[in-house]
Amino acid sequence: MSCCIEQSIIDQTIAFHGHSCPGLAIGIRAAEMAMAKMGKINQNALVCVTETDMCGVDAIQFLTGCTVGKGNLILRDYGKMAFSFYNRENNTGIRLVFNQQTRGAINQELIGLMDRGNRGLLAAEEQERLTQLRQEMLTSVMTLPLEEIFTTQPLTDRPPRGARVLESLECADCGERTMESRTRRFAGKTLCIPCYQKVEQKM
Repeated sequence: MSCCIEQSIIDQTIAFHGHSCPGLAIGIRAAEMAMAKMGKINQNALVCVTETDMCGVDAIQFLTGCTVGKGNLILRDYGKMAFSFYNRENNTGIRLVFNQQTRGAINQELIGLMDRGNRGLLAAEEQERLTQLRQEMLTSVMTLPLEEIFTTQPLTDRPPRGARVLESLECADCGERTMESRTRRFAGKTLCIPCYQKVEQKM
């Protein structure tokens, strides 16, 4: 079945991200599936751990309310199109993994054209074909049943803990205040990460 999210909400999601694309569509459907599987949930109790920094993360932010600032959107960039959603109130969770078969027969052609485009080699007719394929992919993602787009795995580990306010320490080199958990010790000094990287030659 097609996406159940109202078109007006989808339009707002596109406006938030800045453009419509297959990657954003994947995020829209991931948010839709998470909300369907997890039911009504307090927004502050919902946590998303995303394993990619792709366009779809913006859709998840907009549609679920999970954000970096609230500490309930956590980026672990493993380069996988996978999203884990947790309910902190009952310690349940589900991991969604994008099914690459969703891309269908056009996948290889699409990847080839995108690669040529990234290298500035596309001819005009190739650009038109790329635009057509991206639209086909977007339509496919937005209309296929959710069970065909994602494989699901129940999560047994506890949700990531909530954000904590920690003491800020002064970097011995630049003098800027830095969250204690993000400081490093070097030669008896407390340093922020950029200053530490300047002196630690292995970094």
